[in-house]
Amino acid sequence: MPRATSTTELSEIVRDAHDARARLRIVARGSWPARTAAVATDAALLDVSALSGVVEYVPGDLTLTAKSGTTLAEIEEATRANGQWCPLLPWGGDGGTLGATFSTATHGPCSASLGAPRDHAIGMQFVDGTGALIRAGGRVVKNVAGFDLTRLLIGSWGTLGVITEVSVRLRARPAVDETWSVEIEADDASAARLDEFRRGPLAPLAMENFNGRSLVRIGGNAAFVAASREAVKSLGAAVSADPESWTRLRESDPRPRGPLATNALADPLSQRVKKQFDPAHILNPGILGEALA
Repeated sequence: MPRATSTTELSEIVRDAHDARARLRIVARGSWPARTAAVATDAALLDVSALSGVVEYVPGDLTLTAKSGTTLAEIEEATRANGQWCPLLPWGGDGGTLGATFSTATHGPCSASLGAPRDHAIGMQFVDGTGALIRAGGRVVKNVAGFDLTRLLIGSWGTLGVITEVSVRLRARPAVDETWSVEIEADDASAARLDEFRRGPLAPLAMENFNGRSLVRIGGNAAFVAASREAVKSLGAAVSADPESWTRLRESDPRPRGPLATNALADPLSQRVKKQFDPAHILNPGILGEALA
């Protein structure tokens, strides 16, 4: 198994694979076995887990740059002391890596209110299928300009390039952050109230319904949370819940984890993009449902 310990080494590995037309299956922590099982069986595992660590953190700019193998838990630890966070909070928990979160576009319960991966990325570095090291975007928000390669790579499942570094925008942590569990009725009126609250001016950070209850996370300044709290209580019988309920829910990962169902490379534009960045089709071949020669 080739293992890259630097971007230079990664470029050399991919370049050699491109020249030899040798397929590669990209892996860091290996937490996506069901999805990546669709990769060609003859693809060699390319371990990029050693590409980890925070590269640059500028609290005053609310920006952080880290290598792709850095876990979300490590980013949480780096930003907490400054009252900041990167609220990706994806399904699967904070043990996953930054690179996997962006390459799979994995979001979580807070994505509706705080944004999905594409909303947090301001820059990215990656190695394409020819071994070229490419930087897109910037490390500060004001530098984002030009062709948006960053968003092109997000959700591409490693088929256009191996992400090596991501720059993200951060947020200030809510001054008050509460979690409530609300008993809900299985009727149209209750569903309408929940939907109105979710979309309204007191919208929660997150809300997930299951087993006749709704888990609601509200956050902001004291006045906003006080108003949100009353709105939550109007939805049904509400009790304060353990904030760690969100961690447990995310780690349980209720989403389907099977292989991707559609052929994302069926249209001519996608084929041209693939040819531009991975002309030999060596990066995670098969994961997008394409036919393998």
